[in-house]
Amino acid sequence: MPEDSTPALKHLTSRRSLLKASAAGAAVVPVLAACGGDSESGGNGGDGEPQRGGHLKVGVAGGGASDTLDAHAPTDNVDIARNYALYASLMRFDNDGTIEPYLAESLEPNEDGTEWTLVLRDGLTFHDESAVTTDSVMYSLERILDPEDPQRGAGDLEGVDLDASEIVDERTMIIRTEEPFVTLPEALAEYYNCIVPEGYDPANPIGAGPFKYSEFEVGEYSVFDRHDGFHIEGQPYVDKLEIINFPDDDARVNALNSNHVQVISQVPHAQVSIIEADPNVNILESETGMWLPFTMNIEEAPFDDVRVRQAFRLIVDRQEMVDQALAGYGQIGNDMYARMDPSYPEDFDQRDQDIDEAKRLLAAAGYEDGLEVELVTADISTGVIAAAEVFQEQAREAGVTVNLRRVNSSDYWNPEEGFPYPFGQDFWSARGYITQTAQGSIVGAPYNETMWGEHEEWLEYLEEARQTADLDERNELIRKAQQIEFEEGGYIVWGFVNLLDAHTVAVHGLRPSVSGHPLGSYAFHTMWMEQ
Repeated sequence: MPEDSTPALKHLTSRRSLLKASAAGAAVVPVLAACGGDSESGGNGGDGEPQRGGHLKVGVAGGGASDTLDAHAPTDNVDIARNYALYASLMRFDNDGTIEPYLAESLEPNEDGTEWTLVLRDGLTFHDESAVTTDSVMYSLERILDPEDPQRGAGDLEGVDLDASEIVDERTMIIRTEEPFVTLPEALAEYYNCIVPEGYDPANPIGAGPFKYSEFEVGEYSVFDRHDGFHIEGQPYVDKLEIINFPDDDARVNALNSNHVQVISQVPHAQVSIIEADPNVNILESETGMWLPFTMNIEEAPFDDVRVRQAFRLIVDRQEMVDQALAGYGQIGNDMYARMDPSYPEDFDQRDQDIDEAKRLLAAAGYEDGLEVELVTADISTGVIAAAEVFQEQAREAGVTVNLRRVNSSDYWNPEEGFPYPFGQDFWSARGYITQTAQGSIVGAPYNETMWGEHEEWLEYLEEARQTADLDERNELIRKAQQIEFEEGGYIVWGFVNLLDAHTVAVHGLRPSVSGHPLGSYAFHTMWMEQ
């Protein structure tokens, strides 16, 4: 086995190393429980001894009429926040991006990664006090992999052979796969691949997360009570958690300033200076692998011509985009995602703005007299609409007219609105390359917004990498796939986001996370309030 395994990665400390310490960099090695049961068992982030009690109100960006409590179908930021509160997965990502057991005690593969032995922690309970067992795991995997519901998170678990898998006892299960599946721990760490009890009903959701369901008003708020049976001893600390929808940035900040909420996600950049001037409020900044791409559907004109896709990538002034759309809180991108993956191609030539070459490519594609396109945008994450407006201005230099069509954030991923759009935007948290492609690029992926994935050579490299246990060999294959997507793909990855969240000085226990999910990956279980 390669020496660059998950346990070794846990000790990396540089900012760049932390971003790269992901499951994709873990070879097929045993994933064992950490001493004490969880790396956050202290949960205080250096803020002193945690205190119990209180009603914590959190304002989260987004939400709307499509809000859901379904464990396996979250889409919007508020859905994701609720998932972290209600549910728990077998594995989890630590704040530095490495993988550790969560409901699992251990997950060990055979030599080629086709058979994984899962052992659950002892004494796990759901919110209704029923036991979390391997029957629950099998039921959850069957629900996630239901072919009748392609919008669930099944993309990154494709290849799991449930018919061949075997329940040994209440805590032990053999998960078998159709082929070597070296990224299974990473897939099982995703928040949407969580474990629910048999007979699960989203209308009355029961999970094994730190909080249990109390109230839910679609498009407005949700309330949760502490789950006293949560598997991390002493957590969560607060008695009650309330997650409130705030699609409007100003309203979210005003709610914090008036102490209507004690925590907010995604501080609007225009209000950073105002918040920093308030001695009663702190800002949490996280350098992440989160990305806000422009998406070009390669099956739709004009983006079915690779020259147009290449031209659009050359239109972007990436530093200006980071400076204006993110107010400088980010790093420039190079049309490749999975920044935290050890295979990330840092040595690819940086793609800079080149208006003359963009014009040449457009002319070669038949648009020498100019091109007019519609860009569909929505307030789905901080910086998205601003990025659309910046691109609109930059495109004018290349003779491209960009008409913005803004839709409601809760309707953005609705096929009736046109998703996947010929030209649109999105936001993605940090994942390894292979797992990200399973969610957004391969044929059949739940959110294949660029309709990429049928490129035979790219797919061959990807499939071989997915089955390759050796880290160096796998990364070499991934880089070959990345080179193809870098030249021909449908994403414009112009930058990576530094997330800015805020909380009153009475709230403690928050730590930065590279994941791209706000509030330390919505770590409600570690937050506590001064009483």
